[in-house]
Amino acid sequence: MNLWTVQTLVPLPVLVPLFAAGLALALHRHERAQRIISVVALSVAAAAAAGLVVAAQDGPVVNDLGGWAAPVGVNLVADPLAALMLLVSSIMLLCVLLYSMAQGIADGNDRTAPAAKGAEALRRTLEAQDADADESGRRDVLPVAIFHPTFLILAAGVADAFLAGDLFNLYVGFEILLAASYVLLTLGGTSERIRAGSVYVVVALLSSIVFLLAVGLVYASTGTVNMAQLAERLPDVDPGVRLGIQALLLLAFGIKAAIFPLSAWLPDSYPTAPAPVTAVFAGLLTKVGVYAILRTQTVLFPQNEKLEAVLLVLALATMLVGILGAVAQDDVKRLLSFTLVSHIGYMIFGVALATQASTAAAIFYVVHHITVQTALFLVVGLIERRSGTTSLERLGGLATMAPGLAILFFVPAMNLAGIPPLSGFLGKVGLLEAGVVDGSVLAWALVIGSVVTSLLTLYAVIRAWNKAFWQPCPDKESLPTAAPLPWGMVGPTAALVTVGVSLTVLAGPLYDYAERAAETAMDGRTYVESVFPDGAPRGTGESNEVRDHVEEGAG
Repeated sequence: MNLWTVQTLVPLPVLVPLFAAGLALALHRHERAQRIISVVALSVAAAAAAGLVVAAQDGPVVNDLGGWAAPVGVNLVADPLAALMLLVSSIMLLCVLLYSMAQGIADGNDRTAPAAKGAEALRRTLEAQDADADESGRRDVLPVAIFHPTFLILAAGVADAFLAGDLFNLYVGFEILLAASYVLLTLGGTSERIRAGSVYVVVALLSSIVFLLAVGLVYASTGTVNMAQLAERLPDVDPGVRLGIQALLLLAFGIKAAIFPLSAWLPDSYPTAPAPVTAVFAGLLTKVGVYAILRTQTVLFPQNEKLEAVLLVLALATMLVGILGAVAQDDVKRLLSFTLVSHIGYMIFGVALATQASTAAAIFYVVHHITVQTALFLVVGLIERRSGTTSLERLGGLATMAPGLAILFFVPAMNLAGIPPLSGFLGKVGLLEAGVVDGSVLAWALVIGSVVTSLLTLYAVIRAWNKAFWQPCPDKESLPTAAPLPWGMVGPTAALVTVGVSLTVLAGPLYDYAERAAETAMDGRTYVESVFPDGAPRGTGESNEVRDHVEEGAG
């Protein structure tokens, strides 16, 4: 691929889903057309991301939007880290979309016999829809019409956050995520979802306010928000001001990433949403916060031992508090929500050590966790559909009734716990090795905490598997009649589980790529020189079209 072709790929993961969202909204009365548009858009985004993964190996690929060069214009930067995150997130979003489409088709085909579904939650949803149906008798028109456009906007926001070359564009990406995620979280309009959504949006807005304050302080101190230019100007800023900027950014991103003690909102918000929405939130949204921390720490604040020590302490607390909360849960959704919080600690551990080895291990672990955590929440959605509940006190005997479902849960659960030789084990070993090489007291505390967290994770998921699948059902009469699971939902779930296993098979090449991504991310000069290839800002305040017009007039 030539340079122009590669640069053209960069904005596609943002622009294609946005354009498709508008088209899907315009065709809100045609559900089949919406499905086709959504699948095609996310497939194009995934293909573009795959192309960028290959192209970025030779160095970051920069696209100046509208022909306005940085720092005057907005630029999108696809380095190996951003390209890898784009590819993994695109695959995950596509699988979840297919899952949700199959769920919607199955629900729509069986509206007249909800009892046959074998799910109390589904019966309650359909009864609420019947009660709220308008006089024309049409049901679910608004949620169905909104879901596809909103899902595509969410995908665009995620891509924009990964590719953002300046802090304000990163802020815009987060705001797109906030708007779309709030709509998805409250789809269905139940009181429980509205309450959870209200908590979520208040916390997210608080984080956005802190982020905007940080952006304002950055611009006031340096006169720019472009990250490549900030990498050159921030070292000349007063150390106290620079520390304040870093602390504000970490606070904003820490809320979004659900780092302890800023994580209390997550276990109460995520489990209330529908299974596909919960899977996207758990697998991806917190990782955008982790990515933002990794990006700003490596590019803008490569050496700040004070806050790196604070991050190590917070990583340890996040691990232990999260996993202790998971052990205490009797609901599979809440259990997985707490493990999600806990394993964010592993990623922050790698970022905080601030070495190339630890950063590579953190990147590898992020990729692993996106696939595994998403797959687990999709499996839980299948469990709820099969048995009508996610309460471990009411579940039982599913290994006999649905052996395939038992396997789909067991494999990613063991991967999450870090059983060798799965990818979770490999990622954790990389982090532990980096901690041992560091040799500090805090690093050793994180090494011990990581092992303890891994063992408690194994205990939590084995306990959940035994109760839900192995032991006899405590009260069979209380469960609704079981119904077959739609293959359209099982297929995408199995695909994600397979992707998680394939990370083990492809661990060598993937880890090599993660090391390359870590090297590029930590080498600030590579990032800066990609945005400013001549060693100076390219932006002149004049677009290419204006310059060409002036030259033609002079001629």
